[in-house]
Amino acid sequence: MADKRDKFLKELRMFCWENAFNPEQVRTETLAYFAQLVAEKNEKVNLISRRDSDSIIEKHVFISAYITKFIPEKCTYFLDIGTGGGFPGIPIGIMRPELKGILVDSTGKKIEAVKEFINKLKLGNLKAENDRVESSHFIEKYSNHFDLIVSRVTVPLIILFRYSIPLIKEKAFLLAMKGGDLIDEFKLAETKYKSFIKKSTIYDLYYKPTNVRNKKEKKLILIELNK
Repeated sequence: MADKRDKFLKELRMFCWENAFNPEQVRTETLAYFAQLVAEKNEKVNLISRRDSDSIIEKHVFISAYITKFIPEKCTYFLDIGTGGGFPGIPIGIMRPELKGILVDSTGKKIEAVKEFINKLKLGNLKAENDRVESSHFIEKYSNHFDLIVSRVTVPLIILFRYSIPLIKEKAFLLAMKGGDLIDEFKLAETKYKSFIKKSTIYDLYYKPTNVRNKKEKKLILIELNK
């Protein structure tokens, strides 16, 4: 198993070096350990696509860590909606240990795995919960709680807005990783939630050496929200 972790660490360092992204060594090593834990657990529980097992660093760990460059410094408490195997919440928690985070998924087996990862990685700033963020119970518990919502789920932006609004503080940010053309999707969300949107930016998530011209159409949308 140590060989697998060494392989992940080497690959992660390559992606970081190629993209002038320089996490502290201990954080890079923790990310590689996380990749190992996910790869091992994925043989029993479907956390990521089986075809992604060989590219877990690029498709999941590196990119989830890389987006921390876009998280505003003022954020303190985040919610990861539909965390699955802990993405992007666990890499965010590793890279930004000053941030507290709640990682939520409606699939119990996935959340049990995420709890195990958090425990093994000793991430005291993170907590995993098996719930639906739109449930009355969750809204009552976390109403007006978060200043950052993050998500890699494939639901439309208008749904992410609906989930987020009851849970955010007066000022907050929504950070969503999505694929393809986001223009129409954003326009649809804007028709209903324009009054909440202070500013929005769509970034092309290109990176070396395998997505230089963003042929994989990875996008990151950062929206500043005011209630």
